[in-house]
Amino acid sequence: MALNSSKGNMYEFVTHTWNTIKGACPHDCSYCYMKRWGKQADLHFESRELKTDLGNSNFIFVGSSCDMFADAVPEVWIAKTLAHCVSFDQNRYLFQSKNPARMLTIEHYFNDLFLNFDKAVVCTTLETNRHYPDVMRAAPSIVARVSAFRYLPFKRYVTIEPILDFDIEPFVELLKRCEPEQVNIGADSGNNGLPEPSREKVLALIAELQKFTIIHHKSNLRRLGIK
Repeated sequence: MALNSSKGNMYEFVTHTWNTIKGACPHDCSYCYMKRWGKQADLHFESRELKTDLGNSNFIFVGSSCDMFADAVPEVWIAKTLAHCVSFDQNRYLFQSKNPARMLTIEHYFNDLFLNFDKAVVCTTLETNRHYPDVMRAAPSIVARVSAFRYLPFKRYVTIEPILDFDIEPFVELLKRCEPEQVNIGADSGNNGLPEPSREKVLALIAELQKFTIIHHKSNLRRLGIK
């Protein structure tokens, strides 16, 4: 299998994506970009991906098309995926999940395999401080994500994408608790009719976050008038 180059609305700092766990994500978020392609296959492990040459000096987003840490994903699938990453130890790897509590339960895999913690970057998504059940569906709550994520002993990023309308003071407090080295902010690029904040509100949030972390603007923020 060939390694996929990063493209489209992916993070600009990521060079490639790689997915061993495929099919419909158990979290079923309404805005998931994978839904644009119609009905997805059932959740499954693509064993042939373990033949992929991950190369070296790459920054690979592992699990970009399905949350590989969802509770419904068998632990053995995760273990096999991480083991293959470690066999290409000259790369850096981004692991992003809305279920960081699952990351904590299998932290021993990370600790055993990524002795150099700089090789692994963990990230969680916080779209807002509010709960929008019709948008987030089966994903863990924002508070649950923060409560677990803050204890992961790795370099931590937070992604606010798609950014949803929020309450600035409690949202900033939740983000501070995560102690992120970087916060990535992006807008809804799928025209999903989501409840979005104003340009002025996003700029105010960015100003607060810049007091304690690095901000990475995704290119799709231009749709909200932010460069």
